[in-house]
Amino acid sequence: MSYYFNTLLTTDFESALAQVRLALEKAGFGIISDIDVAATFKKKLDLDFRPYRILGACNPRFAYQAISAEDRIGTMLPCNVLVQAREGGVIEVSAVDPVASMQAVINPQLGELARLVQAQLRAVIEGLH
Repeated sequence: MSYYFNTLLTTDFESALAQVRLALEKAGFGIISDIDVAATFKKKLDLDFRPYRILGACNPRFAYQAISAEDRIGTMLPCNVLVQAREGGVIEVSAVDPVASMQAVINPQLGELARLVQAQLRAVIEGLH
């Protein structure tokens, strides 16, 4: 089982980032963190790196259900969505597969919830163009 699902976009990085943010918002996810890896590498290591952003996506309703079922599940939240520039001007958008990541947790309540989140995140990623 893969730990992520992805799609490729033929647009510029900032447009792809905006499209991902909007699609997540429409699906009920807020962005609670935005890590600019390239900027961090430049600032901390003085290294140039391709555009690479990690968005921490969170659906509050699902997060509440998950934390209520398993109080330490916050160690695995939020759902990360990666937007990165690839060779040839292509932008790759990847999302963590919640079903794969939740396999480490033995709690039947989380299995169904992970499948619901997976379906929503997969629909977001597949709906990008």
